Amino acid sequence: MDKIVANLADAVSGIEDGMTVMIGGFGGAGSPLELIHALIDRFRATGHPGELTVVNNNAGNAHLGLAALIEVGMVRKMICSFPRSADASVFNTAWREGRVELELVPQGTLAERIRAGGAGIPAFYTPTGVGTDLARDKPVAEFEKRVYLQERWLKADVALIKADMADRHGNLTFRMAARNFSPLMCMAAAETIVQARRIVAPGGIDPEAVVTPGIFVQKVVDLSRPHQEEDLVRAGAAYPLEN
Repeated sequence: MDKIVANLADAVSGIEDGMTVMIGGFGGAGSPLELIHALIDRFRATGHPGELTVVNNNAGNAHLGLAALIEVGMVRKMICSFPRSADASVFNTAWREGRVELELVPQGTLAERIRAGGAGIPAFYTPTGVGTDLARDKPVAEFEKRVYLQERWLKADVALIKADMADRHGNLTFRMAARNFSPLMCMAAAETIVQARRIVAPGGIDPEAVVTPGIFVQKVVDLSRPHQEEDLVRAGAAYPLEN
């Protein structure tokens, strides 16, 4: 039941080539930067994992986190809602050069596809996207005289998540808007890897305050002083970070 792992490298050691990886975060809020950077370190040391499909709300910013993951060539495909963030130059260049595919998904649809994956619902219908390029080759149906578009669930091999507090059983809480997609991704992934700002003993989190139950979490790494992406971007930082 003790899900604590020793370090970041151990936490990401099981991620393999070609996997689908969900990464929590809404821009910088809730982005598990240190887990992403540990994955990049492993790639630079071994050449693995590569050819990843990444699910995130955005497509990275500046030269950190998800953008750095794309920049080193680890990402084959992005599934996201908003690829054009404040400084999305890395993704923009990779996409124009044909080095990364893009599946664009409306934000509410993205959240529901992930939720459906975690709930075991293979498909659902939504009016969002009907009559647009996003509806191309997708089934449609009419309900109560309105046309709806069929969307399929999204599931992942791994989710990388940033939590505020965790206990040793993997129960999680999140800080404010950093919660965003993370609870849904924990449910939709076969393995959830979490970096937590604070780890407490079992019972140290009020059961009423638990957002994600430990049954959805496989690994937790203690990270008491995580970086905030926006702070690093303002400082002009890039990964690898200077000490």
